[in-house]
Amino acid sequence: MNKMLIYLDICCFNRPYDIQSSEIIKLETEATLAIQHAILTNEIRFVWSFMLDFENNANPYPDHREAIAEWKNLASVQISALETIRKYANQLTATFGIKSKDALHIACSIEAQCDYFITTDKRLLKKSKHSQQSIPSTR
Repeated sequence: MNKMLIYLDICCFNRPYDIQSSEIIKLETEATLAIQHAILTNEIRFVWSFMLDFENNANPYPDHREAIAEWKNLASVQISALETIRKYANQLTATFGIKSKDALHIACSIEAQCDYFITTDKRLLKKSKHSQQSIPSTR
């Protein structure tokens, strides 16, 4: 049986570095760390993409940037920039109003045939609630 394949966007990797001032941020941090632990213990597989590289390289905190970059070495699948991803991301942006960077992350997860796309981005989660019936599944 194949292990679950997931995609975590950059918000997930950054959540443990956020100020843990609210209960929701604390819970999201715990969930993110539990998922990362499952990756480290080889219980689940995850995808790294060119978009994760792009956004992480813009991280203003060198220690955070370096720690997050290490996750690339643990990825089961790495997704490069492809024309099909760009086209699908443009479609997501035009159809659902999803920001281009977020749409590229989603398109990468679809290209990789992930079982789940995971984010802590509130705006993206709100958009996805309205569009989840229309966005094709990865399987």
